Amino acid sequence: MIARGLLLFAALLAVDMAQALDFRSVVEPALLYDAPSQQASPVFAIARGTPVEAVVILDAWVKVRDAKGNLAWIEKRLLGDKRTVMVAEGRVSVLAQPDEKAATVFQADRDVLVEVVEAAPVGWVKVRHRDGQQGYLKAAQVWGL
Repeated sequence: MIARGLLLFAALLAVDMAQALDFRSVVEPALLYDAPSQQASPVFAIARGTPVEAVVILDAWVKVRDAKGNLAWIEKRLLGDKRTVMVAEGRVSVLAQPDEKAATVFQADRDVLVEVVEAAPVGWVKVRHRDGQQGYLKAAQVWGL
């Protein structure tokens, strides 16, 4: 009975954590650091528009995870509310409607950044390419939701 209760608690905690994912997009090219300070060692640079997952939020710094799973610190001011996602699969078709049988609007390769336009039916995301084309991707085909 206790084991079942612990399993239930762990499952609920996992659901809560999954719902608590906080994705942001980088507003300008930035350096990421190994500690929350500009005096810390730079770890890598990140491009404008790249989605990151906020893991720890301090006053002026945020520890983030990128699509490859790397963890580093970035200044909070360099993260915006505009949502972007990154194509996570090889070449994907962006569709005219949230339906697998819909016409292809354009195709996007792995790591292409697209802006999230608006809410879409469950399992889909409506996106806009920087060239202005819009359409739908399956949520499983992107990283950053």
